[in-house]
Amino acid sequence: MVYSPEISVAIILVNWNGLEFTQACLRSLAKVDYPNFKIIVVDNGSDENEGEKLKHTFPEIDLIQSEKNLGFSGGNNLGIRKAMEQGFSHVLLLNNDTEVEPDFLGELIRAANKYPDAGIIQPLILFLHNPREIWSAGGKWIPAFSRSLTLGDREPLADYRIKSPRLDWATGCAMLVSVRAIEKAGLLNEQFFVYFEDVEWSLRIRKASFSIYLEDQAKIYHEAGASSKKQHAEGTLSPKVFYYHVRNQFLLIRTLGKNKGLSSAYHLGRFSLWMVYFLARGRFTKLKAVAKGIRDGLREPLISGSWL
Repeated sequence: MVYSPEISVAIILVNWNGLEFTQACLRSLAKVDYPNFKIIVVDNGSDENEGEKLKHTFPEIDLIQSEKNLGFSGGNNLGIRKAMEQGFSHVLLLNNDTEVEPDFLGELIRAANKYPDAGIIQPLILFLHNPREIWSAGGKWIPAFSRSLTLGDREPLADYRIKSPRLDWATGCAMLVSVRAIEKAGLLNEQFFVYFEDVEWSLRIRKASFSIYLEDQAKIYHEAGASSKKQHAEGTLSPKVFYYHVRNQFLLIRTLGKNKGLSSAYHLGRFSLWMVYFLARGRFTKLKAVAKGIRDGLREPLISGSWL
């Protein structure tokens, strides 16, 4: 591997009541063979002083502590701002419930050198407990319906064939982002809080004349939904997950400003089917969460900010 000393990377982990996951992620990052990186951990209003515990065990990390949970977008923006202040050329957003191959960052840097127009490069993401199955090989965007699809979703790794390294959007689970792209396109949109903020950011970065690529030689492993499931006693997705998913789908449609009527009708139909499903099974809390998500997503004023 030929290293690029001019490419410096701030790896940003956001921790929210996920101490064990973050510890495992940091242990895997300790084995990374690319030398020019630093880890920034944002403790996003966790209970039990988790940020201090992480700093005690991993003194090499740069710790930012937020008094409250700012969501995925707000928490990562804290880390991105600090990385930009410190002069890093790239930031790598990385979910705390991931583990990485030692060469994954070097492979991403190799791709950054290969694609000078890259604003974002995503690694190939596999399931942590089933590394032969793909969690994400990037994203496809269907403009007519404002629909984001995950490529390679749950497909066997051995059978998957990549048609093109170019992506429409990259998942916030793991994305290497050029600071040049951030300076031109702005930070993550904090109104989204969690879910679809990565899609919106990707499309905005592409609009700023940067490209997005998949580097399939860079591999990481994802627990998949650990923080979302942890907050729900049954270990299933909580009503809040459904609320933000639905609300943010409509915020995304309104933010992009194209095909609003058709896209809104399409997703209203999808989410109405969800409500029928929850009604039939007596899951009234989730039904109410979807209904509230539709209402807020269609009516909530769009907020402008420093990310725009």
